[in-house]
Amino acid sequence: MVVLLGACSSVRSVRSGAVSYEIGEYSNAIDKYRKAYRSPKLGEAKTEMAFRIAECYYKLSEFAKATVWYKNAIKRNYSEPLCMLHYANCLRAVQKYEDAITWYETYLAVKPDDQEAKNGLEASKVVGEWLEKPNRYIVGPVKELNSKNSDYCPVFVGGRDNEIIFTSNREQVKGKRTSNITGTRYSDLFTSKFEVQKQKWDTPTPLEENELINTANDEGAATLSSKGDQIIFTRCRFDKTKDMGAELYSANQSRGDWSEPTVMELVGDSLIEAQPSLSDDGTELYFVSDRMGGYGGKDIWMSKDKGGGNFDKPVNLGPEINTPGDEMFPSIRDNGELYFSSNYLPGIGGLDIFKAVKDDKGKWKVENMKAPINSPGDDFGLVFIKGEVEKGLFSSNRKGSRSDDIYSFYLPPKIFNAMGEISNKQTNQKIDGALIRIIGTDGTNLKMRADGGRFQIKLKPETEYVLAAFKDGFLNDKVKASTVGLEDSKDFRFDLKLTPTDEPVKVNNINYAFGSYDITEESKLALDSVVQLLTLNPTITIELMAHTDHVGSAEFNSTLSQKRAQSVVDYLISKGVNPKRLVAKGYGETWPKKVTREIAKQYDFLKRNDELTEEFILKLTPEQQEIAKGLNRRTEFRVLSNDFHE
Repeated sequence: MVVLLGACSSVRSVRSGAVSYEIGEYSNAIDKYRKAYRSPKLGEAKTEMAFRIAECYYKLSEFAKATVWYKNAIKRNYSEPLCMLHYANCLRAVQKYEDAITWYETYLAVKPDDQEAKNGLEASKVVGEWLEKPNRYIVGPVKELNSKNSDYCPVFVGGRDNEIIFTSNREQVKGKRTSNITGTRYSDLFTSKFEVQKQKWDTPTPLEENELINTANDEGAATLSSKGDQIIFTRCRFDKTKDMGAELYSANQSRGDWSEPTVMELVGDSLIEAQPSLSDDGTELYFVSDRMGGYGGKDIWMSKDKGGGNFDKPVNLGPEINTPGDEMFPSIRDNGELYFSSNYLPGIGGLDIFKAVKDDKGKWKVENMKAPINSPGDDFGLVFIKGEVEKGLFSSNRKGSRSDDIYSFYLPPKIFNAMGEISNKQTNQKIDGALIRIIGTDGTNLKMRADGGRFQIKLKPETEYVLAAFKDGFLNDKVKASTVGLEDSKDFRFDLKLTPTDEPVKVNNINYAFGSYDITEESKLALDSVVQLLTLNPTITIELMAHTDHVGSAEFNSTLSQKRAQSVVDYLISKGVNPKRLVAKGYGETWPKKVTREIAKQYDFLKRNDELTEEFILKLTPEQQEIAKGLNRRTEFRVLSNDFHE
């Protein structure tokens, strides 16, 4: 008889659990199903119960617990493929990415066209790297705002950073009723101000004490007008323990007191109308609803103000934002950027926060905020302080949170320091008093003096620069730099080499076939640097000087060097250099190379100012002679004038 009564009790629990499950009372359903699951008499029914318990935990974002029950259902050969998909989603949320990939692929073998599974598979392959290499946002919990209960969806009063309103079900709430959906107390709206002297938020207090906004019902997820004198918030009413869905209410503030809230008629018979966000100018209201005409699950809608506190018929934000999953917690920034959370788009796990920006054609471009804004848990309710500063608050139940907690975020500015040295190209000595001109695509046009041959400046983000150095008696030099697309701060280092004009300058790597004046392909690359130098110094004329060693007759060497010099000039002309700026001169063996400090450092058998004459060379060893003759075989240029004009 006792066994029979126990079996009857278990059947009642199953039936009651099924009713709670079907109407979305997930916390109640878990309690009833788990009670029934303990009965040894239910047999095959346990497979379905295991799946439903898993689904309830999944809906409540308790992914670790859901994982256990999905695994249980799969071991019992549960036949519905959705079990595999949600199991894979939970494995991703608890950071078991390899297992998640296996189960996504298993599910896709059965349902190859399922986009949610494709998104999850794609995410599982990259989120490990997102977590290991987070972006530059600095994130941390705001301890003085958080309690052991849920604290979430902050909104700044007037867009300023010194006062917020947020949702909480901490012990000070008006109503003591527990939600059949979540199993937690109903929530109220709380407020807190930032104490500048203490550099922390003060102890949160209820938004008001007259039970106009905070009632025995479930209140939360609010938005404010730009002045902070109007509030639109979510209220979930109940009637004799029956949840009546979520509605939006509006109230105004005068002299510190709130008016009686009035319900906003936006979506008719929808079960959900929640999580509002009002644009900075008050003309657009974004909110969440499951009304007909959406893309599945919960969608984000927008309604325009038509005056007098009334709003037009809501418009769905479309498939660029909304998916077959849930898109929730919209937040429209004062610059028009939309932030929202989704459990369908590729993400780290649970709800991820996404940024949406309209392109030139008015279409939304959506991107995941990645780590550290997003985590394997639920991340949602992100709001910015008004202005250009990348700073604000958001909500998360990530590891380390006691429940839903409020976190701060801050994006430090990217810093681009540029340091440089200006030196003599021939001697490598720093040049004091040279001038630097900095031109940027953002309109920057600066001149500065490089004291001691050194300079330092700060570059701006998303800008291309040209830095040119010049000084009398030297040829100009320039470098290019760009901060466009750089994700992190960076230090730039520039070395500008100015060529003196008071002595010939060797053009390195100019080679000819033996006894020939034809320029090799390698030599053309070296001559391109001369083209750049002439372009950078458009007023100079130069003499191209070709030299040979002493081998062969003087007449032959003179003729060969002249032809080589002319070959160089012809190449420069072919590259667009004005012929009037160029003179070809072959010196044969008549101008032996004089050893410079740099050459003397390279060869220990040579001293500075040694002149590599035939007599000098013949006193060297055969190996040293070849080196010396190679130094004499050279192509140089010297500046003839600095007053040329096209």
